[in-house]
Amino acid sequence: MSTSTEPLPVAVIGSGPVGLATAAQLATRGMDFVVLEAGDEVAASIREWAHVRLFSPWRYDTDPAARTLLEATGWTAPDPEKLPTGGDLIDGYLAPLAAHPAIAPKVRLGVAVTAIARQGFDKVRTAGRDSAPFLIRLSNGTELLVSAVIDASGTWRTANPLGGNGIPAHGETDAIAAGRVHNGMPDVLGGLRDQFAGQRVAVVGAGHSATGTLLALAELADTEPDTVLHWVLRAPNPSRAYGGGDADALPARGAIGTRIKALVDAGKVQVHNGFLVQEVTEQGLVSADGRKLDAQVIVNSTGARPDYAAATELRLDLDPILGSTRALAPLIDPNQHSCGTVPPHGVDELTHPETGFYVVGAKSYGRAPTFLLATGYEQARSVVAALAGDWEAARDVQLELPETGVCSSNLAAEADAADSDCCGPAPAANPGPEAKRGLTTGISGGLLSLPLVDVSASQSGGSCCS
Repeated sequence: MSTSTEPLPVAVIGSGPVGLATAAQLATRGMDFVVLEAGDEVAASIREWAHVRLFSPWRYDTDPAARTLLEATGWTAPDPEKLPTGGDLIDGYLAPLAAHPAIAPKVRLGVAVTAIARQGFDKVRTAGRDSAPFLIRLSNGTELLVSAVIDASGTWRTANPLGGNGIPAHGETDAIAAGRVHNGMPDVLGGLRDQFAGQRVAVVGAGHSATGTLLALAELADTEPDTVLHWVLRAPNPSRAYGGGDADALPARGAIGTRIKALVDAGKVQVHNGFLVQEVTEQGLVSADGRKLDAQVIVNSTGARPDYAAATELRLDLDPILGSTRALAPLIDPNQHSCGTVPPHGVDELTHPETGFYVVGAKSYGRAPTFLLATGYEQARSVVAALAGDWEAARDVQLELPETGVCSSNLAAEADAADSDCCGPAPAANPGPEAKRGLTTGISGGLLSLPLVDVSASQSGGSCCS
């Protein structure tokens, strides 16, 4: 543990897009900081979906402060109209940013945060609390003292369970240990092909991660005809999962729903509606109403949730439903808002009773799937400005959001589609980019912006999904 009398650094947890944007903001203001990354490389979570192509072009994928730092080193920005993969995002942007002289010495890899507390204080003790530094315990057994904590760790590694009641289904833990359950968007056409080829596969979930995986599996089934595809939905029908089609601001994303519907209509994907997973057996899935589904491999595309286990000794004001701050919850409630109608927000809405502790990025939204990377960048800017004492800048929140009608709680997640349509071309009435297997803009750990429309702080907007 450090005993230095020098000013303590700010700790940034996570080195994904929002974590590194936070580092760029701190570096720009000349503030000392340390970036703590659990993985062995920066953006380690993104590396797990490096095969996935985003729906948003490069011009929406980078943070302004980060771009300024990089451009001063001679960095050449990628073609602003191209759609990067997760791997491209790391290689073309995040890795160079992490290697910047102002950031590289501050990054510590392979150290997970296991506990956060106030030095000398448990949760109950109050007098003098706000002036005490934070103590962070790391997975390697070391501890460090910091002046503030900005948690940008995301939710990628804390998937929702398969169980239809929000808790793990019976047998789920054993199935995971046996390697039968894959989270998110597994690389079914690449590194994991052998685990899916010729298998009976159940994809659980209604978002774009589910539909995208089904499209990739359908492509696999074209060359591995023994591959059988099941789509497991809690909803009574898949209509909302088909998305906005021509109404989507990103044509490549809108085409996803059109193509998955064609697969269902052609009988290439078997849909199981109203299926609340109660048990995972060696044979497959069992629903709460007793239905049984034969599946050797299962893809869990049910989303993710925040993990606050390391912060149990901090005073957090979490909304009991979403798990965001209580002040932010009504602004991001997926029952009322889509990605495009979330009002501007910054440090005030992200403040906890524990002075100096903030959560930014996808984790700040808790279970709400309406997060956009542009929102995370502005959160980081606002919080860092507040820590620097620049409250005028901190509260001058300028948020640009996508003008789209399909970024709802059912639809804001990863997306995917094959380079050529196995079910015929997308409708000619919806010209635009070719559908790709890719992440959309509103997901846990997720990325990026859509075509943007300015939203002033006085506008609340109505839900486009109501």
